[in-house]
Amino acid sequence: MAKSKVLVVGGTGYIGRRIVKASLAQGHETYVLQRPEIGLDMDKLQILLSFKKQGTHLIEGSFSDHRSLVNAVKQVDVVICAISGVHFRSHNLLMQLKLVDAIKEAENVKVHQ
Repeated sequence: MAKSKVLVVGGTGYIGRRIVKASLAQGHETYVLQRPEIGLDMDKLQILLSFKKQGTHLIEGSFSDHRSLVNAVKQVDVVICAISGVHFRSHNLLMQLKLVDAIKEAENVKVHQ
């Protein structure tokens, strides 16, 4: 089976952490979007540092900077969004739509519906 370059968005969350670990365990080149919005959240920074030690690539990108999302997506073959959609918070849904727009613009990730 061919290995992919996988970008996990929301990699520091409950589900995202598990997706990152599974991707690494399967031998995929794994990337995690590192958002400046996490600020000095020490728990999330620790998780990101742990991922980096395991071989994960950290890519800086922000939902408030469309170009940074497009540039992040252009580096991979697969994008997995693990951003919480709990209670369908409109803010999180808008972030996911911004990610979809970046994927469409990058034109290198096939979208399956």
